[in-house]
Amino acid sequence: MNVLVTGGAGFIGSHVVESLLARGDRVAVIDDCSTGSMDNLKAVAGHEHLSIVHGSVCDELAVDECCAQLKPELVIHLAAAVGVKRILERQVGSIVTNVRGTEVVLRAAAQVGAKRVLIASTSEVYGKQDKVPFREDDDSVLGSTSLHRWSYACAKMLDEFLALAWHRERNLGVTVMRFFNITGPRQSPAYGMVLPRFCQAAVRGGMLEVHGDGEQTRTFLHVADAIAAIIALAGCDAAIGRVVNVGGTEEVSMRTLANAVRAAAGSGSITLVPYASAYPTGFEDMRRRVPDTTRLRQMTGWKPTRELRQIIADALADARR
Repeated sequence: MNVLVTGGAGFIGSHVVESLLARGDRVAVIDDCSTGSMDNLKAVAGHEHLSIVHGSVCDELAVDECCAQLKPELVIHLAAAVGVKRILERQVGSIVTNVRGTEVVLRAAAQVGAKRVLIASTSEVYGKQDKVPFREDDDSVLGSTSLHRWSYACAKMLDEFLALAWHRERNLGVTVMRFFNITGPRQSPAYGMVLPRFCQAAVRGGMLEVHGDGEQTRTFLHVADAIAAIIALAGCDAAIGRVVNVGGTEEVSMRTLANAVRAAAGSGSITLVPYASAYPTGFEDMRRRVPDTTRLRQMTGWKPTRELRQIIADALADARR
């Protein structure tokens, strides 16, 4: 199969590319390396079935040329501005990249007759919804536009609306994947991702900064399990035209997570940092973020295989490297 992976040099994207090549697909990557790195693809560099375009998904010409040459049957759109820190620091660019990039990719995929398009979305779209676990058809509850923190959720919601409109109006085989805290090897701590940030601090014997009171909870999913879900959804006709949660099952508070990382690393100390100090531009957080993955499980038979303990161990090993 011919597959285009946008953001293929990123954390999740590079793992997707390796998996596709391992099963014999021909893969094209487009990535501007704004948050990813070509180092993430060094294990498959020079592979005869891999081509790489250094460019932005907002560049219509670059995306069109990539699609015209490869004629992908499957497009996996992972390119996006990600991370709370980056979203708050680069507000205009983040919105444009997330919305415009998806528009360009959907149009190009339809133009070359791609059969399936998987769009990466985020648990952020649930906003301040307090009914957990989150189900795909639940309402979204967002905060004020004066808090730019919600712009990411709004942009990704627009991505979802656009993707589903392409399916309904133009019969494009779209599936929206809502990711919940995917983590593991190659994830950078530079953009505020909590587990690699904790792990980097711990292996250096430094301070693990827990924002707020530390009682906010999340679930985490190992990137290998996330890749298995992505591949399963790409081959699942029942997922066409649907939104599907992709996430873990073990709910953990950030204070408990920090303690678990410190214990596993055997070093580091923990401090609580007020949101106002961590994010001077203003911030509002979600207290709980827990997915209901029933739809994914019923459609594909998928289930996570790695517990939180192993997720932490792999993240620490990556930080030490």
